[in-house]
Amino acid sequence: MTLSGLAAQSLPDFRVVIADQSDTPVAADPLVATAIRLVEHSGRPVSLERNLPRRGLAQQRAFLLSRAERKRALFLDDDVWLEPSALGVLTDALATLDCGFVGFAVQGLSYLGDRRPHEQIYEEWTGEVRPERVRRGTPAWDRHRLHNAANLTHLAERVGDGRAWQPYKIAWIGGCVFYDREKLAECGGFDFWTEVPPVHSGEDVVAELRVMERYGAAGLLPSRAYHLELPTTVPVRDAECYDYVIEGG
Repeated sequence: MTLSGLAAQSLPDFRVVIADQSDTPVAADPLVATAIRLVEHSGRPVSLERNLPRRGLAQQRAFLLSRAERKRALFLDDDVWLEPSALGVLTDALATLDCGFVGFAVQGLSYLGDRRPHEQIYEEWTGEVRPERVRRGTPAWDRHRLHNAANLTHLAERVGDGRAWQPYKIAWIGGCVFYDREKLAECGGFDFWTEVPPVHSGEDVVAELRVMERYGAAGLLPSRAYHLELPTTVPVRDAECYDYVIEGG
């Protein structure tokens, strides 16, 4: 599903790197192999690389960042489907805002009937996007609740004004984050993977907080990313990278 969304993108020029940590090579699955061919047939090269043994999510992202070659890099989880215009919108927004990253928080469409106005902590960026220091326990941290369930779908219905994208303030974004690659690397990328236990979560939060503090960042509304709502591959979340890297110094 994720690869088929990439094959259908209107933005013509990008490459795809897949970091495979499956027990059996993922391309052995005929559905995945066909999806890879679709992306390649659309004119976008695909690099399929094995990254074993598993050493945690932060190492997986560090591995991917080491393979990135272009000025901008999209970190896209493999349980997210993008609308065909998504990459074009991300590219336009990052160039216009000139910040560290932008992103689409993923929406869960099974929650369309679950309206949560108390979680819709929304503040649009006006003017330039500025650096922010977001930490646990601050009002800005509570913004993460905006990205629960189908909140962004409901919010877009309420505040959308027809623009291709509206930037808003975030705590962090999961699943679909479009970085200025050099700015991410300058802030350390995911090299902190050696400082955390092999089984951990929240690696994207740490990297984003660091980039946001130096360069600023924004979520984009309406979101063009949809969560496939599969069972999580990270059931154990006892070790949060935030505790080791941000609070741990």
